[in-house]
Amino acid sequence: MPFRMLRAPWPTARRRPARALPSLAVPAPLSAHRQRAVVAVLVLAALTYSLAQTLIIPAFAALTDATGASTATASWLLTGFLVSSCVATPIIGRLGDLYGKRRVLVVTLVVFAIGSVVSALADGIALMIVGRVVSGVGGGVFPLAFGIARDVLHARRVPGTIGAISGVFGIGGAIGLPLSGVIVDHLDPSLIFWSGLVALPAALAVHRLVPRSETTPDVRVDWIGAGVLSGSLVLVLLAITQGDAWGWTSSVTLGTFAVGVVGLAGLLRFEARHPAPLIDVAMLRGRAVGVANLTAFLTGLATFSAFVLIPQFAVAPTTTGYGFGMSVSEAGLLLLPHALVMIAAGPLAARLGSLHGYRVVLGGGTVVIAGAFAVLVAAHSAPWQIALAGALLGLGIGFVMSGLANVIVGTVAQTHVGVATGVNALARQVGAAAGAAVAAAVLAASTLPASDLPTESGYALAFALSAAISLLAVVAAWLLPRHRPQSRSGGPARVRVADAGPVAGRA
Repeated sequence: MPFRMLRAPWPTARRRPARALPSLAVPAPLSAHRQRAVVAVLVLAALTYSLAQTLIIPAFAALTDATGASTATASWLLTGFLVSSCVATPIIGRLGDLYGKRRVLVVTLVVFAIGSVVSALADGIALMIVGRVVSGVGGGVFPLAFGIARDVLHARRVPGTIGAISGVFGIGGAIGLPLSGVIVDHLDPSLIFWSGLVALPAALAVHRLVPRSETTPDVRVDWIGAGVLSGSLVLVLLAITQGDAWGWTSSVTLGTFAVGVVGLAGLLRFEARHPAPLIDVAMLRGRAVGVANLTAFLTGLATFSAFVLIPQFAVAPTTTGYGFGMSVSEAGLLLLPHALVMIAAGPLAARLGSLHGYRVVLGGGTVVIAGAFAVLVAAHSAPWQIALAGALLGLGIGFVMSGLANVIVGTVAQTHVGVATGVNALARQVGAAAGAAVAAAVLAASTLPASDLPTESGYALAFALSAAISLLAVVAAWLLPRHRPQSRSGGPARVRVADAGPVAGRA
């Protein structure tokens, strides 16, 4: 089958010539049955990570009691996981582009399982945190899964599959909260970590069912860039997540944040001149990619706080005047409507995006998210009001996640899908880490007399802040270029975005 050499249509001035990439042929079409199996496997792989991200949240108190650790130390079970994920996601996406997405996905899932076992067997909080940091590598599942979907599936299946995989990110989170509640209330808390072993059958299924993808073995990995990216991100996220404990205006917080930002700025300058960069700076300058990354950051910043705020609000005793006095299991169930709505939201968003453009999908999703937080600000006196807001959040997040992934996959050249989706996931994860930290800081600044419990006004302020950030995401989403409908011809294809900027190419 004839194929075209991929070329970068943007100017390469001030950059040394890069090594030529090998030509990529369109893969042989798979049978409908095999394609359905591939989709199921990719969804399972994504679910392993998304569950691990939120299973830990309701278990903080139980794990703190079991290990004798302080609450601040135990919080690193989530913080370390998020930081590791942020660092690993773009790197793993790049490795998938270079060495084959199937191979790298199998290794990623195995490493994730190893980290889960380390945490499950740990007899102290330090080793438990180490295991969680190792498990954070699982964040690379998403860019790899998006790239595989684009590489091997028929064109008409790609948007829906990406929507389903994106939806799993939220679905797994919503399922993880009630599941963790059941484990904490009735079972051994170590099962939270043992559940990560589901990654092993997922890895086997990927190896057996997912076709091999093209590789570019003659291009070296930019390990210097990877090291600078890792160190800089760790410093930035460390300052964000520990700002409340260290003091937001302290020299330690400001200095750590400043060094991280300077490192990231230096990295962009270094990458712009590298012959085989980890992150192609010219690609990031494209309007569609830039807007998608900004929207991902703002959405993560606004929405992840809900997974922390809602269960904490629900378990607060009735004596506070606002809490429902629920058990951990009951509080987690309040977010079950969120998961159920997201199951349908991803594929629906993909369909609407193919017909009307992903700017409409992203804009609509961010509006719904802002509305959900508005509901939480105005009405939170009854469980059904919280559940309704959670359902709206599920709809909005499902639309946004599906829209973002399809914009990225449909805009960049095939050889850049892994790193481009990895950077987009990175933007969302940084936003999520910052959102959780900001929500915690808002609650800590407003507590009831003679109690460590937050006030109702503290929760209302946190919800209002998330609503305001969501409105910024609305503005960002509508900056996306207009969309041209996808071709329905056979073979793998991409959703095209008009005026996408210098990163648009043809696979």
